[in-house]
Amino acid sequence: MKMYEIIDHIHALDGSLVIEPDERSAFPPLAWGDAFFYYAPDGVMPERTQPYGTIITKDYPDDVRSRLNGPGRFRVNIHLTRERAAALAAADADPAEPDIFVPHPVYGDAGWISVVNPDARTADSVLELLRDAHEAARARAERRRATS
Repeated sequence: MKMYEIIDHIHALDGSLVIEPDERSAFPPLAWGDAFFYYAPDGVMPERTQPYGTIITKDYPDDVRSRLNGPGRFRVNIHLTRERAAALAAADADPAEPDIFVPHPVYGDAGWISVVNPDARTADSVLELLRDAHEAARARAERRRATS
């Protein structure tokens, strides 16, 4: 599975916003080439909301265990409930192994799972989980809107 296939899938979801920082953006160079997924039907990146999914294309200073600096490597990160993440992720797996769900190397305790280079074993699940995460983000946004 290619990054653009995942990004195209997110673009097709109602109310989705995909942020892809590059050298023309106000984002720091470290974020260039990555993608951040939000529920934002107004097309404006939420100020106080984390993305529900990301694609990361390189190692970050505090996040090197997935070894993303190799050619063609990227990691999809998806926010789920802690229970669902624990049920899906192989807790003892190497976070650099491709095509296997693992707890996010930094945010696994918060219900985030990751997969490096999704392929035959995980590609369909990645798209399904991203749809679910998008719907959960929509529900949170609607609850916030109803109480404000």
